[in-house]
Amino acid sequence: MNMADPTFQTLTLIVPMLAIFYFLLWRPQQQRAKQLRQQIDGLRRGDTVVTGGIVGRVVKSSNAEDPEILVEIADNVQVKVLKSSLNDVRPRAQGDEKN
Repeated sequence: MNMADPTFQTLTLIVPMLAIFYFLLWRPQQQRAKQLRQQIDGLRRGDTVVTGGIVGRVVKSSNAEDPEILVEIADNVQVKVLKSSLNDVRPRAQGDEKN
């Protein structure tokens, strides 16, 4: 019986630590990744995106299966960007009817 006591004590410390790790670190990260995937799937023309520190406006976003979008980063400067490289998606404002 004395041999099982240290093992049980170790488990009673490890299990709560793993639960804390899951709920404070891993789960929020998974939820953020899921939210970003949904935002990328719903990209529209005029949305602002951030990729590698570059902020631009979506000029062309074809179907959801296409891995690339066309982003304008300055006047008359457009680049193709992989959707998988996007870090953030900021929807355009409701009053913004420019494009």
